[in-house]
Formats: sequence, C-alpha cells, structure tokens
Amino acid sequence: MYLNKTFIIGNLTRDPELKALPSGTNVTSFSLATNRSYKDKDGNQQDQTEYHNIVVFGRQAETVAQYLRKGSSALVEGRLQTRSWEGQDGKKNYRTEIIADRVQFGPRKFDGGQAPGEAPQAKKQAPKEEKIDTIDYPDEDINPEDIPF
Repeated sequence: MYLNKTFIIGNLTRDPELKALPSGTNVTSFSLATNRSYKDKDGNQQDQTEYHNIVVFGRQAETVAQYLRKGSSALVEGRLQTRSWEGQDGKKNYRTEIIADRVQFGPRKFDGGQAPGEAPQAKKQAPKEEKIDTIDYPDEDINPEDIPF
C-alpha cells in the first residue's frame, strides 16, 4: 500500500497567480511558508523556515485567487508531485510541488479594521449592545395526548 498525502499549515509568501490552461481549466499557484522552532545541541533556540510551492486546479483555484493574499494563513491538503523539464541551457530542472486537493482559509488578520484583500471602508464604530432575540416559551406543560401524531 502506498500513500502520498501532505498537510501544510502556513502563511502565503506572495499573492496567488491565477492562470488558465489551454483546456480552459483554471490553475492557481502560490507559495506557503512553514516555521519550525527547535533547540540545537548547545541549547540555543533555532528557527527554520521552509517554503512550499502549491498548485490548485478548477473552481477552488478561482476561490483561492479571489480571497487569499500575501500573509494570509491557510491549511493545504494534497499530494507531492515532482516535475522535470529541460532548461534553455540544456540543464535538467526539477520542481517539487504540492497539488492541492483542498485549501482551507485560516483566520483573517485585521489591520486597522481591514482584512487582507478587502476594499478600504469608513471606520466602523464600536458595536453597540444589541438585544438578543429569544423565544418566549409558554409556562404551561404540554400534554402528550395533545400532540397530533
């Protein structure tokens, strides 16, 4: 049995790029950064960042390009795929990507009342206390014989 499955949670390092294949299928590519903190053998705190290339196809590609921006957090579920091609210099090039099956958006970061990708709006006032609508139930007990079924 074989398994090729990845789960990555990180932040976008650049805005997604939406393109269309000759077949008409939409494809979006972006890069996701993940961080790792650990202590080395001397006990010093070390930070390591990995960058992952992500490719999304179809309707989900449109949604990703529309709502995600550089700095947005996302969870990507997919599979690893390595492509190879011959460069203009005759050298063989390789690129390992995550082909996303599912992209789940992370919490939106608010900067001055504006979420990434949103148009600027007038400053919002602090929310006022609102009366919560509740259901007023009758005080009397319901007789099971009154139920029609």
